Amino acid sequence: MAVRVVAAAIVRDGTVLAARRAVPHRLAGGWEFPGGKVEAGEDDATALVRECAEELAVTVRVGAWLAAAPGDGIDLVLYAATLAGGEPVAGADHDELRWLDAASLGDVAWLRADADLLPAVRPLLR
Repeated sequence: MAVRVVAAAIVRDGTVLAARRAVPHRLAGGWEFPGGKVEAGEDDATALVRECAEELAVTVRVGAWLAAAPGDGIDLVLYAATLAGGEPVAGADHDELRWLDAASLGDVAWLRADADLLPAVRPLLR
């Protein structure tokens, strides 16, 4: 059974936040939308708020469901989100953060499942 993973397309001023994985080794250097596993008893929004607080030290407001992509043993689900408090900082899981506009989405090496979600993000950046 695949693990449910939620991700946030955090949009600000026509850009979306991307995070470069530092760990685990097999994902290191790949770019993703921030988020993580949905724990037992959590709904998607609760998990996404918790994960963004843990990974980025921010509070997010979760918006609409955008897309889903099956990954390597995961079911990745992407939601629109906005910052409600704090400024994102890279934590233990990531070594770099970037705000990307529509023209620069292809400038980073996205993890495969996250790359599959890019068509759903592009309209948010116009």
